Amino acid sequence: MSSSAVRLRMQEIHKRFGSTAALRGVSLEVAAGEVHALVGENGAGKSTLMKILSGAEKPDFGTMELDGQPYEPSGPQEARLRGVAMIYQELALAPHLDVQTNVMLGLEEHRWGFVRSRSQRRRVEEALALLEHPEIRPETPVYRLNTGACQLIEVARALVVDARVIVFDEPTSSLTRQDTEHLFALIARLRARGVSIIYISHFLEEVQRIADRYTVLRDGQSAGDGPVAGTPPEAIIDQMVGRSLRDLYPRVPHEIGSPILQVRELAGDPAPQSVSFTLHRGEILGIFGLVGAGRTDLLRVLFGLNRLAGGEVRIGGRAQMQADPRRRIGKGVGMLSEDRKQEGLALTMSISDNLTYSWLKPYLRGRWWLDLSRRRAAVWTWLRRLSVRCQGPEQKVVELSGGNQQKVALARLLHQQAEILLLDEPTRGVDVGSKAEIYRLIGELAQQGKAILFVSSYLPELLGVCDHLAVMTRGRLSAVRPVAAWTAEQIMAFATGAGDW
Repeated sequence: MSSSAVRLRMQEIHKRFGSTAALRGVSLEVAAGEVHALVGENGAGKSTLMKILSGAEKPDFGTMELDGQPYEPSGPQEARLRGVAMIYQELALAPHLDVQTNVMLGLEEHRWGFVRSRSQRRRVEEALALLEHPEIRPETPVYRLNTGACQLIEVARALVVDARVIVFDEPTSSLTRQDTEHLFALIARLRARGVSIIYISHFLEEVQRIADRYTVLRDGQSAGDGPVAGTPPEAIIDQMVGRSLRDLYPRVPHEIGSPILQVRELAGDPAPQSVSFTLHRGEILGIFGLVGAGRTDLLRVLFGLNRLAGGEVRIGGRAQMQADPRRRIGKGVGMLSEDRKQEGLALTMSISDNLTYSWLKPYLRGRWWLDLSRRRAAVWTWLRRLSVRCQGPEQKVVELSGGNQQKVALARLLHQQAEILLLDEPTRGVDVGSKAEIYRLIGELAQQGKAILFVSSYLPELLGVCDHLAVMTRGRLSAVRPVAAWTAEQIMAFATGAGDW
């Protein structure tokens, strides 16, 4: 890349947090009008590097330049005013305020203490016009908008300050397919205007589709870079994990046994609607569907989190109509929530607490006493078995990477002796290397005779891991078929309501 083409240059960036070296001499160059993908496993240093770029953290060593000028923001506000905007995976909006107020927060125009509303509205309307979404109006309360529209408000924030560099952090993780397509079209328009885009994603197919160049971080260091075109995804994965990952979807041999979960005409409010299927021991049954199809509602009804409105659930041949999580756990059913931060884990608590609180019976001594040493030994066993990278059982879960957090959540289900595992988006927000480990673990559990209901909106992993597959749309479930009997076109036809039911 020639010097004249460089919009952003970060050279030899170092950052330590106590004894942990988060970044060790990372360099990054992004051209004007370029989409540059930043990829790497959880904990590789991507977030720390972007926090330094956005002014949220200061580097210990290293230099930055923006359009050839030294760039050392004192904080996020100065970075934004200099033309560097961050759009985080967790959107930072005030839902009770309208679009205009959210876009202009921290940038209010005023004279003699009064906000210049007319001038602000003109700036916001100009920014929204560039998004080409006329349904988003300045006066609309944010709480009325869906996730895709809220993300566009964050983009509008960047446009009102004429951002030259916009960072998208896992932008599609909670978007529908349609909103994802709209986002990609917007990124193409921004690139055409000369805006530089840094795109962080675990989905390599997205990187291949929209990015011009890529940089890989591993263990706080630059592990590779180059043009996306002509670089096979396997090569990028090898750079990310530091080893050959020939099989992204490892298949562990397993045999399908007798029925263990039978669902007949199951109904919830508002979903599912008259859903029927049978899950066998040693089987991995995938359920695919787009956002809002009712997949999560199905699992929540099965686990007793949502009300069972009708139908029959049989576990081990016996009807189990009294549904609440305590009873389900007692019958050998465990659920992994798609919302790891809000429902799946108590992030500020220890690994031990998260792993064992749903099943403390093995460690009780009498009625009130808890055998902590025995519990600690058991937790260590699970941590080693699932290869969880951590300091020990008493480390807080919030300090772990996303992949290791997910392993702790899975370990909880195994610790509570679950025979039926309801997995809702088990690899969401997890890096490629950790995904492969989780896929292998799922295969090993099936090999042990566990029955697994695997819900996902990411079709490649279902086709790569599952034995059978069904598709959900508008609360209804298609017939269950062997994975080999499906084509991607058939699956999408069912998911969009066009399939032959």
